[in-house]
Amino acid sequence: MLTRRTALLSAVAAATLPAVSARTASAAQRTAGQVRLTLPPPSGPCPVGTVSLRLVDTSRADPWKTAQRDRELMISVRYPARDTGRHPRAPQMLPGEAAGFAAVNNLAGVPADKVDWAATRTHAHQGAPVDRDRGPYPLVCYSPGTGDPRSLGTTLCDDLASRGYVVVMLDHTYDATAVQFPGGRVERTVLPAEYDKAYPDKKRIAALLKKTVGVRVADTRFLLGALPRALPPELRGTTDWDRIGMFGHSAGGFTALQTMHDDRRIAAGANLDGVLAYVQDDGDRGHLSTAAADGLDRPFLLIGKDGNDLSTVPSWNSLWRHSRGPREGLTLSGAEHATFTDEEAMIPQLARRLGLPRTTVVENIGTIVPARAIPAERACLASFFDRRLRGRKAADLPARAPEVRPFTR
Repeated sequence: MLTRRTALLSAVAAATLPAVSARTASAAQRTAGQVRLTLPPPSGPCPVGTVSLRLVDTSRADPWKTAQRDRELMISVRYPARDTGRHPRAPQMLPGEAAGFAAVNNLAGVPADKVDWAATRTHAHQGAPVDRDRGPYPLVCYSPGTGDPRSLGTTLCDDLASRGYVVVMLDHTYDATAVQFPGGRVERTVLPAEYDKAYPDKKRIAALLKKTVGVRVADTRFLLGALPRALPPELRGTTDWDRIGMFGHSAGGFTALQTMHDDRRIAAGANLDGVLAYVQDDGDRGHLSTAAADGLDRPFLLIGKDGNDLSTVPSWNSLWRHSRGPREGLTLSGAEHATFTDEEAMIPQLARRLGLPRTTVVENIGTIVPARAIPAERACLASFFDRRLRGRKAADLPARAPEVRPFTR
């Protein structure tokens, strides 16, 4: 899984990309005739607020650019808001991030330069006051797939926040297509160049995958330590630090469960279609992560695309067999790998507006339609975290969402 998405990124070599700045990106996004996209509103009872923060880890040099003595990260914090009326909806991507995503992305068969990525608005309101009356809230961290920006998980993250969670969306700098920092500086992905250097040597590819996940885990563990002091004063006291969960897509799902294995601060983790081994395909054996080899002793959830389950993904099977804690596994019928991202909402809009063939839609997000996929994914995550972080009882999910099939051992 990791290499498949990195190989897609590598289709546009990093060395050929123009330097991206917020100013040039803004100009690029004003091209006439570009398609504009919308995201589905959250389904929970709470309006959503958001702030973005820059974090600096002074304890380590940047693993991808070692000349930089500190590791810099950007995060977005989503939270239940009290009042959003005077606060604008936040963009899904800032101009520099949008330009970087247009240049290098994981969209198969989609002409990304025909989309105004900076025009998409989320349903989270910038700087809206937090609703303290319902807190403190459980904290859930989100890690995106290889090469993806944190913003590609907006549909699920905003929904969790609307249900009463503080959600932290983490960008892994030089892994994500482009990360824009305060002041307009933009840092682009190095993964295409790193993959090209490793290919076709399988040992070097495995080493690159191990480094990629290792950097992500270190990023997350730093985040957990830094966040209590980094939150702005108006958000302090609203998070329950004894109830922390994490989820992610693809490499982000791998990151969630590997961090959970390495760090006991995470009480529950969900993995959306992420293989847990340093391999080139989901079905490859060997090169297991320590999470898959050792198992976990706290609750976890695996959700796979159509065809991914314990019988087809060896690393999942190993995790399942060696785990001592509660475990849940589901397959989403008709889903593809990107179904678990904002692409599920975006690709059908692009297909209609740009006249893309049905095969492009299916290749990206499978055959399940957004009206079925998105509610099912939201229900799966909310049910899991409600039970595991809040101790709430939940209705039988498969009965409400027939596309969701539980794993059979």
